[in-house]
Amino acid sequence: MTRSHTDDRRNDPMPDRYKAIHQGFGWKVPQRFNMAQACCGQWAAQAASARRVAIREHVAGQGLGRRWTFAQLQNAANRLSQVLQAQGVRRGDRVAIVLPQRFETAVAYMAVLQMGAVAMPLSMLFGPEALSFRINDSQARVAVCDESTLEALKQARPDCPGLQCLIGVGEASSGADLDYAKVCAASPAQFKAVATWADDPAVLIYTSGTTGNPKGALIPHRALIGNLTGFVCSQNWFGFDPFQAKQPSKAVFWSPADWAWTGGLMDALLPSLYFGRPIVAFNGRFSPEVAFEILQSHGVTHTFLFPTALKAMMKAVPDAKTRYRLKLQAIMSAGEAVGDAVFGYCQAQLGVTVNEMFGQTEINYVVGNCARLWPARPGSMGKGYPGHQVAVIDEAGQLCPAGTPGEVAVNRLDVHGHPDPVFFLGYWNNDQATTAKYTGDWCRTGDMAVADADGYLWYQGRTDDMFKAAGYRIGPGEIENCLVKHAAVANAAVVPKPDADRGAVVKAYVVMSPDCLAQRPEGAARQAFDDAVRSQLQAHVRGLLAPYEYPKEIEFIDQLPMTTTGKVQRRVLRLQEEARAAKAGSGAAA
Repeated sequence: MTRSHTDDRRNDPMPDRYKAIHQGFGWKVPQRFNMAQACCGQWAAQAASARRVAIREHVAGQGLGRRWTFAQLQNAANRLSQVLQAQGVRRGDRVAIVLPQRFETAVAYMAVLQMGAVAMPLSMLFGPEALSFRINDSQARVAVCDESTLEALKQARPDCPGLQCLIGVGEASSGADLDYAKVCAASPAQFKAVATWADDPAVLIYTSGTTGNPKGALIPHRALIGNLTGFVCSQNWFGFDPFQAKQPSKAVFWSPADWAWTGGLMDALLPSLYFGRPIVAFNGRFSPEVAFEILQSHGVTHTFLFPTALKAMMKAVPDAKTRYRLKLQAIMSAGEAVGDAVFGYCQAQLGVTVNEMFGQTEINYVVGNCARLWPARPGSMGKGYPGHQVAVIDEAGQLCPAGTPGEVAVNRLDVHGHPDPVFFLGYWNNDQATTAKYTGDWCRTGDMAVADADGYLWYQGRTDDMFKAAGYRIGPGEIENCLVKHAAVANAAVVPKPDADRGAVVKAYVVMSPDCLAQRPEGAARQAFDDAVRSQLQAHVRGLLAPYEYPKEIEFIDQLPMTTTGKVQRRVLRLQEEARAAKAGSGAAA
C-alpha cells in the first residue's frame, strides 16, 4: 500500500525514535568528494536520471515556466566551466555569483564547483559598497551577474582592481564584458571535473556580524554531507520512507530563500539536487499570495519558509485550507523562533507540523525537529540532529544545567568521537576570528538557548539581543511571539530602551496587521486609535507573560528592518533607541 502525504499530518502519539537514530548514526565521508558531482554530475551520467527535471521555473501570475533536466544542467555547467577556464580561473580561485533564483544560477554553482574553484555567492540586494568589500577581500577574479545586479557591480568595479571580467546573463549580456549565452554556446559541452578532496574549499559566504566588517566563512565540499541529516530530518525524510530505504521520492522543493545565502544554497538548492529532486526557481518579490500560488501550481511537497514569511501568510490568508489545494509534506523554518501562533496555523491550515531548525553558515543544519520520527514541541528549536553533538554552554565552556540559559555550541566531534563534517574551514584571512569562535572543541554560535530535561533547545535570542530591564534578563523572542498572537499585529520586534532609573525598559516596535490598518483613521482621530491599540497589546502581554516582560512603550512602524535572509535586525532598532536617548540627554544637559 502506498503511503500518502497525509500520513505525515497525523497528530496521534508516535514513538520517539530520536535516541536510537542519534546514537546509531555514524558519518561516512569519502576522501574525495565534490558538491557539483554529487548534485548534478552523478545524475547526468545515468541515462534514466539524466532526463529528470532539476530546475523548474515559476512565472508570477502564470505558474509553470520552463524546465531543465540534470543533463541540461550538466551540459550548461560544462560550457561555463570552459568559459571560466579561458578567463584564467583555476583551482582555488574565487568566482562571484551575483544572481537571483534562476537556472543560470544553478549552472554557475555547478560550473565553479566542478572546477575545484570557490563559489562566492553575493546577494542581489547588495549595493556597490557591500559588493566591493567582498570582491576585494576575496580577490575574486570573475563575477557572473544578470540585469538585477549588473548596475551595482559596474558601480563597484572602479574600487575592485582585481575583478577582471563580468559575465552577463539575460538582459545583462550587452552591458557586461562577456555575453553568457554567446560564449557558452561557442564553448565545448565537455569538461573533465576536478577530483577535489572532501576538505577542499567549495564556497565562501560572508556573514554579517554585529560589529566590524563581514567575515568570509570558507565552506568545504564535505559540509554538504554534514548538512544532509538535518535536511532529511527537517523535511520529514524528503519524500523517502525511513523504513523502506529503496522507496523513491517524488518530492518537489521550493523556498523563497535567496540562493546566495546559506539558507537558500545549503538548505534548499544543493540538497534538493543531491537527492535528484527538482527545485522551483522564482525570480520575483515574495508575497503571501505568490507563495501560495507557487505551492499549489507546482505541487510543492517540501519547503523552507522563514518565520517572517509564515507570519505574513497567516495574517494574509487565515483560511488557506479552504482556498488552496496543497500537497505539503514538510515545512522547515529557521532564522527566528516560529512561535505557537504560527505553529498552530501551519497545523490547522497547511496540514503540516513545522520543523524548526537552527544553524549558521559556519556550522549549518545542526539542531532541529523531525515531526515524522520524534515529537515536535511548539516553539522549540529541537534537538541536535544525528551526527552533531550540540549543547548549551556557559562562558567557560562548561555544560549548563537544564533550564539555565547559555550559548548554543557544537562539538568538533560527534557522539562517537569522530570528526563532524559540517564544520567550516575557518574565516577567510582571519585566523584570530576563527580561534575566537572556539572554546576547546566547542564551536560557539552566538545564540542563546535553554535546554529542557528532555534535551529540547528553546531559543532565547542572539547574545547581543538579550538585555536586562529593572534587573530582569529579557529575551525578545517570547514577547514578540506573544504580540503576534494578537489580531492587531502582523510582526513585532522587542528591544531595550535606555532608562535612567531601570537601566532599560522593554520597548516593542509593531507592524499593524492589514485588518487593523484598515480600521486606522486618518487625521486627529489616529492618536486615540493608536493609544487604544497600545493599551490592548500591553494588557494582552501582561496577561500572558511575566509582569516585567510587557512592553512599557510601543511604537508603530510600517515595516521592521530585515536582513536579506529574512531575520529581524533588532540591532538597528536598538541603536536607534540609544541614539534617541543620547540626543535627549544632550538636550536636557543643554
